[in-house]
Amino acid sequence: MRIGGHLTLWLLVSAISPCFSESNGESPRTGQAEHRVGLADSRLGYESTRFVTDSKVVLRHKGERLPLDELARNPPLGLPPLPMPLNSAEIDLGRSLFFDRRLSVNETLSCAMCHIPEQGFTQNELSTPVGHLGKGVRRNVPSLYNVAFSKVLFLDGRETSLEAQIWSPLLAANEMANPSRVAVLTKLSGIESYRRQFEELYPAGLTETTLGLALAAYQRALLSADSPFDRWYYSEVERPDHASNELRYPSLAAEGFKVFRDKGCDSCHRIGPAHALFTDGAFHNTGMGYRRDQRSIRPAKVQLAPGVYVVPTVDTETEIFADDGRYEVTALKEDRWRYRTPSLRNVALTAPYMHDGSLATLEQVVAFYGAGGGEDPARDPRVRELSLSQDEQRALVEFLQSLTSVHVDALVSDARSVLIGERSASGQQ
Repeated sequence: MRIGGHLTLWLLVSAISPCFSESNGESPRTGQAEHRVGLADSRLGYESTRFVTDSKVVLRHKGERLPLDELARNPPLGLPPLPMPLNSAEIDLGRSLFFDRRLSVNETLSCAMCHIPEQGFTQNELSTPVGHLGKGVRRNVPSLYNVAFSKVLFLDGRETSLEAQIWSPLLAANEMANPSRVAVLTKLSGIESYRRQFEELYPAGLTETTLGLALAAYQRALLSADSPFDRWYYSEVERPDHASNELRYPSLAAEGFKVFRDKGCDSCHRIGPAHALFTDGAFHNTGMGYRRDQRSIRPAKVQLAPGVYVVPTVDTETEIFADDGRYEVTALKEDRWRYRTPSLRNVALTAPYMHDGSLATLEQVVAFYGAGGGEDPARDPRVRELSLSQDEQRALVEFLQSLTSVHVDALVSDARSVLIGERSASGQQ
């Protein structure tokens, strides 16, 4: 069955992936650069005036639609089945809403401006995002890859439903800043195309519930696995030594996988016999919350441009806020600075890392855990000094990089198959 799903996925991705010239990465059919992950800066070296950007503008031509409902019926190799089928029309509506800036109070922000397709459906350029009128948001943007399998949402687990969680960013004063749910529904009901689509899809039309259903449908469809690791580990699950796939998987990555298991990393980032979500879905204290708490609430200096810093002379709202993690939901003392375990799938695409985005690279993450995590004495006992050699650290990074799906670029192209909804010069579209 898994081989069949793998073949179906390959055919779907191949059908929308044009042949690009080796010389300049452009499509001979369009003459424009391909839609792909990586159209962004990591900002490594941004502290220097010699920094040169690699960013490119978001592509103006449309991408190519992927039948995401079919992908959901045959999940990529390495993922479990979805608990429910997805409706293509509902996905299409949710995709349009996801890219529509009119969902924010001043019509400048969309969901996709924090969850950027070209940046792994997160943000590579900022440790923590910027919301309404430049207000800071205190936590790193979680990637939306495979969010369909998350039983709890947000890093503190305050929501358990994709349909219900949409209202948190829509109403947060430092995110999309809408004054109420009624205000959001009133605005959308004034857009004829949305009103018609909701009436065609749902007997109740546009409501709080159906808006959540549509946005959740698109997010659930962002399935991404079938990585080099999956093809090595799951293509022949009856062969535990994976001998037949040995030549197709880097030996250094295989060594890193052994380190990953030997050091107990899989106790939180779980791997099953037939599929792997690379998370236990639970909450853990790695010491990072304590470490962040020791930082000043107001930074001594603020960076404005490559190599350009200023010292604020007035109180300014920054990305640094008090953050007690899971404790803010449960009020249990033992939950202070516990955060939900993220999946490691596509982790090489979703820098920066940790709940506050304070670690810029996978090498830094591996070094952090190798040294025993943060200094909080209440941290999880599994977070301990691992005594990793430099070779073991390199192998671990190679393994983590092998968890990148082969079809992430197809999801980017699919995402860019819709026009960005925004107020036009002649009024609402």
